[in-house]
Amino acid sequence: MKEKIYVYTHQPAFFKKLVLMLVGVLCMGFFLSFLIEVDLGTDPCTFMNVAISKKFGILFGTWQLILNAALFIVVIIFDIKKIGPGTLANMVLIGYISDFCRWMWGKILPREFFTTFPARGIIFAVAIVCFVIGASFYMNTDMGVSPYDAFPVIIHDRLLKNISFKYVRMGYDFLVIIIGCFFGGKPNIGIVVMALLLGPVITFVGKKLAPYLK
Repeated sequence: MKEKIYVYTHQPAFFKKLVLMLVGVLCMGFFLSFLIEVDLGTDPCTFMNVAISKKFGILFGTWQLILNAALFIVVIIFDIKKIGPGTLANMVLIGYISDFCRWMWGKILPREFFTTFPARGIIFAVAIVCFVIGASFYMNTDMGVSPYDAFPVIIHDRLLKNISFKYVRMGYDFLVIIIGCFFGGKPNIGIVVMALLLGPVITFVGKKLAPYLK
């Protein structure tokens, strides 16, 4: 683990990458709170975690941390190279930032703000774009990936090498959506929009950030 810390802290533009990673994580948690409140869809992982946390009556952030901690152990055992500062930030911060922001919205914003159109649609559109941009900041800093994202890579490399990774990832996300539905979640358009936006935005932002991260 000391070697891993050394690799990250001694890479070029470490502090720039660390700040951008944290900005990305903060943005993801902040805008995720709006996506959960308007209930028009999120990414598959959040969809499942929100459904399970509601089913068991625990905070979304707490359940997300429990799940990621379990997956974190698997990643340590099978592919420790995927772990970095971003891994821990993703595990711990996003869920609780979202919970805190949702608590604030409940105190300062009228409920109709999230349940009636056109406000609901505008919030959804702005929040999902900003969430994806935040996610692209986080991913392009190369500071480690979340246990949720590392897990399908391990499955592919260890068990399903003959299958294209994109199909493994699609199957993985689809299974997660099914689990979310089993626990009472109702998938919505946001899952599709997230899938369509994430790849292109990560690539675009990565090209823009590249000159500043050398």
